[in-house]
Amino acid sequence: MHLRLISWFFIILNFMEYIGSQNASRGRRQRRMHPNASQGCQGGCATCSDYNGCLSCKPRLFFVLERIGMKQIGVCLSSCPSGYYGTRYPDINKCTKCKADCDTCFNKNFCTKCKSGFYLHLGKCLDSCPEGLEADNQTMECVSVVHCEASEWSPWSACMKKGKTCGFKRGTETRVREIIQHPSAKGNLCPPTSETRKCTVQRKKCQKGERGKKGRERKRKKNNKEESKEVVPDNNKGPEPSSETTEQRENRDNQPQRKRKVPDKSQKSVSVSTVH
Repeated sequence: MHLRLISWFFIILNFMEYIGSQNASRGRRQRRMHPNASQGCQGGCATCSDYNGCLSCKPRLFFVLERIGMKQIGVCLSSCPSGYYGTRYPDINKCTKCKADCDTCFNKNFCTKCKSGFYLHLGKCLDSCPEGLEADNQTMECVSVVHCEASEWSPWSACMKKGKTCGFKRGTETRVREIIQHPSAKGNLCPPTSETRKCTVQRKKCQKGERGKKGRERKRKKNNKEESKEVVPDNNKGPEPSSETTEQRENRDNQPQRKRKVPDKSQKSVSVSTVH
């Protein structure tokens, strides 16, 4: 009886040891697959860790590591942030950092925007642009050199002098053109937009209101000359009527008249010539 009880005791003890070893091995496998795994993953994570964040993402989301101090945390995003490009793989969609001189990129070999101090050209970031191109400091890209372009000359203007088209023989005429394309920094400068040359016209009299300053002065001098000729008296027509007033005439009559000195006839010497 006692032997039978002892044997059953050993059987139960062995069974309990077996169950314990199975549970221990299952726990070791789970910890090896997902260390510190958390059952409440959020933010698009398929699997996660309380310490490392997301370990894998849900379908169509991109996995990216974000650095927080000395620590990196996995996150799942719908698109990659600036400075990263996305690559889709069968088992994971991953965000990879662009090159050091790229601010944004399409893939590891094609930049779409460069960092400060670099110029974008054909997907690459250069510190200076190739020959035949120049740097655009606004877009930070290498662009083609643009030269100045001007329109055709306009017809010559009427021959003029001091704003008048009459009363002279020699004057000047002008023509102009417009700038239709301004040059870039290294482009050819724009040519002059106006030209002036001397011209000769047949002398013609100005109509009323068209005379210049000199023409008006000449006309004034001519009129003054004609008026001065009319004032000169004509000796053949006799004395002109006096313009003295009555008072002036009376004063003149009341003044004592000066006596004319008459030579004395007795004192007049007579020379007699004697002929012998």
